[in-house]
Formats: sequence, C-alpha cells, structure tokens
Amino acid sequence: MKGLDTNILVRYFVQDDPEQGEKVSQFLEKTVTEGENCFINNIVLCELVWVLESAYGYSKAEITDLLEKILKTSLFNFENKDAVWWSLREYKKSKADFSDCLISRQNKTYGCGETVSFDKGVKGVEGFVVL
Repeated sequence: MKGLDTNILVRYFVQDDPEQGEKVSQFLEKTVTEGENCFINNIVLCELVWVLESAYGYSKAEITDLLEKILKTSLFNFENKDAVWWSLREYKKSKADFSDCLISRQNKTYGCGETVSFDKGVKGVEGFVVL
C-alpha cells in the first residue's frame, strides 16, 4: 500500500499543474496495475477539503461529490472509512466543517461521550456540545 499526501490528491483532482497531474495519474495507474492500493489518512482528507475550499473556491456540494467518489473508489483505503462516511453525512447537513465532523466521530470512537467546542457551526452535529 502507498500512502498519499494532500498535494498528490489536489494535483490529481484539480489538475492545476499539468505536469504534476500527469505524474500522479501515471503513479495511480501503475499502482492499480501492480494490484496495490493507496492509503488516505484523516489528516489528508481534512487538508484536502480545506485546500479545495480556501485555495480553489470549491462549494460544499462539489466537495461532498468529490469525497463520495473517493470513498467509492476501490483504489483508496482509509484510516476509518465508516467514520469518514458518517462525517460526510454530517458535513452535508450542518454548518460544521468536515474536519469538525470527523473530530466528533473519531472522539466518539475513542470513548468520548461528547466533544466540547466554542464553534457555533458545530451546533446540531451529533457528539458536540457548544459552550
């Protein structure tokens, strides 16, 4: 299995640098041919969403569509795929950032009864309490 950094995913999906985009495409094709998978950890997913929003102006709908496609692609493995799916659903229906949704789910996975925040955007996200 090969681990992927955020910049690899950005180049592949955004294709803003044709040379790097082509390198990533070739790498992924080779990885598939060799029967391997690529690992995307939670930090990389959060960074990807942040970069797409802040640097490229992607809308929430565009980001959720992209995340769904990534999650459905057999080439990619995840740190906790169930948590990512849950976080994606919460992200779609709330004002919270994707990373906040994932924080809530990961904290619950590790036994936290609640996650406390000052961020009003997490109000209504299961597991969060706003002080």
